[in-house]
Amino acid sequence: MDGREKSLLRFVTTGSVDDGKSTLIGRLLYETKSIFEDQFAAVETTSKKRGQQDVDLSLLLDGLSAEREQGITIDVAYRYFESPYRKFIIADTPGHEQYTRNTVTGASTAELAIILIDARKGVLTQSRRHGILLSLLQIPHLVVAVNKMDLVEYDEHVFRDIVEVYQEFSGKLDIHDISFIPVSALKGDNVTTKSEAMPWYEGSTLLHALETVHVAADRNLLDFRFPVQHVIRPHLDFRGYAGRIASGTIREREEIVVLPSGKTSKIFSIETYDGSLDEAFAPQSVVLTLDDELDISRGDMIVRKHNLPQVGNELEAILCWMDEGAMRADGQYLLKHTTQTVKAFVRNVSYRIDVNTLHREAVETLRLNDIARVEIHTASPLFFDSYRNNHSTGSFILIDPHTSNTVAGGMIRGAVRTVADLIVSSEGGTSALRKTSSNVVWSGWNIPRQQREKKNGHRAAVLWLTGLSGSGKSTLAQAVEMRLFEQGCQTMLLDGDTIRHGLCGDLGFSERDRSENIRRVGETAKLFFEAGHIVLCAFISPFAEDRSFVRSLIPADQFFEIYTKCRLEVCKQRDPKGLYKKAEAGEIENFTGISSPYEVPQHPEITAATDEQPPERLVERILGALREGRIFS
Repeated sequence: MDGREKSLLRFVTTGSVDDGKSTLIGRLLYETKSIFEDQFAAVETTSKKRGQQDVDLSLLLDGLSAEREQGITIDVAYRYFESPYRKFIIADTPGHEQYTRNTVTGASTAELAIILIDARKGVLTQSRRHGILLSLLQIPHLVVAVNKMDLVEYDEHVFRDIVEVYQEFSGKLDIHDISFIPVSALKGDNVTTKSEAMPWYEGSTLLHALETVHVAADRNLLDFRFPVQHVIRPHLDFRGYAGRIASGTIREREEIVVLPSGKTSKIFSIETYDGSLDEAFAPQSVVLTLDDELDISRGDMIVRKHNLPQVGNELEAILCWMDEGAMRADGQYLLKHTTQTVKAFVRNVSYRIDVNTLHREAVETLRLNDIARVEIHTASPLFFDSYRNNHSTGSFILIDPHTSNTVAGGMIRGAVRTVADLIVSSEGGTSALRKTSSNVVWSGWNIPRQQREKKNGHRAAVLWLTGLSGSGKSTLAQAVEMRLFEQGCQTMLLDGDTIRHGLCGDLGFSERDRSENIRRVGETAKLFFEAGHIVLCAFISPFAEDRSFVRSLIPADQFFEIYTKCRLEVCKQRDPKGLYKKAEAGEIENFTGISSPYEVPQHPEITAATDEQPPERLVERILGALREGRIFS
């Protein structure tokens, strides 16, 4: 090492019961010399008493007596170790389904997750459950460690079969960086050193993967958020505001806004125990002084003048219920968000998420380990971001005011959306929540779509191609349109660049502007749809809710969501317009895949893996789907 301070990686291990999580972590601690000799001697002695040939390194973690008796982990065990290149904090979480809350707790601060799969058992329901949980928690990096390879004779085909099954499953999740490593935690194969028993595996060891994963880009260094914890007033000549920077960076002389008052000022100085700084960044704890004396107290938030969070008291969130008692539908709770604690009510449970299947279930209350989408009303406004963009200002906990117990943890999706009117389309029988101008009356279409379809010789349809920049959306849409046009179909192709040169030329790339962009495109696509066209729309459209809105405008059997699935590294290699380079250099803000999120479609009509299959085959798949849907013959 060159003397620089080591970076820190927080990661969590999950998996089914007895897949070897504790053994794997014990192996990492032992191989990196992070345990004392007497600890190893005690574990070695215990293993011999049990008649085990190999030292049971899981005993280094299973500290609870109940765990030692049963040989399972029932609590979250945290451990620290370091290698020559990085420091690590591990959370070893339970495998049992009834300990979902423990898994959520352990994974809530993780930057990477390891899912262990027993090579003998393959991909189990628990393996999928934990993948879904990690996706909900927005953990950006996932390593699937296929363990106990020694018990299947280090068979390559066993490993490849598990990889294929899990890749197919994970394609439905919002996880973009996933890798697979065959290991034997008991024997040490591919944990810290390459296995001689598996020469067919050419990838890295688990430790090397942990040492080299790039997590700096996952941290939000754009949105400056400083929740005030304490006002420092040692004497009349000094007033400072102490706290921990939740996200972003700040420099002296930058303009700021204090919420909720909206008062503005400039940073006069940034103070720390070791002296003043010119610049500070998350997660440093600092004291800020301002040019002006403002009325600021604990719970207020200091942000940049032109980069404000959302402010409101109506939240939409994903909630994990952690209490033995059921949620009280009309009960009052305390909501702790950053340094602010306010009274709150769960106004509505939209649906509970079945973490085994991702299916949505209607419920009236929540019980232990339930995960649901809810609407929350707070007595005072909060200053928040979506959890996807900012984990610090996008998360909260609910506290029972009578017992002071933490009863739930939540991830904010955004403000509750209100809609002006409900319009019902008489032609297609579909309904959609849509805003409309006042003092207007819907008068219907002059020539019904069905008559236009009959004249055209084919039905109308909307093909919505979504995916990362560089995933091949426009290329695929152009090829499909050309084939349709050659067959005499009435078509219209809408893509991002064309729309933003005119119809949406006034919009930027903030979350709100992106949603408005897709809303306008959806309404435009509907107009062409009603004219009897097959409309191809090629847009990144990163947010699932916006795509759902467009889907709601079109009859279900005439809307085709096409997910152009492509690994981020491949998109970066293609980079047809040089946008990824600019985004990584900080020249483009809110760029999807780099500094802004992409919500992977959960149930698209077609998944087009553009980094795995040639365009010609994908075009045929799409045309085949249109024929099956009787759009044209």
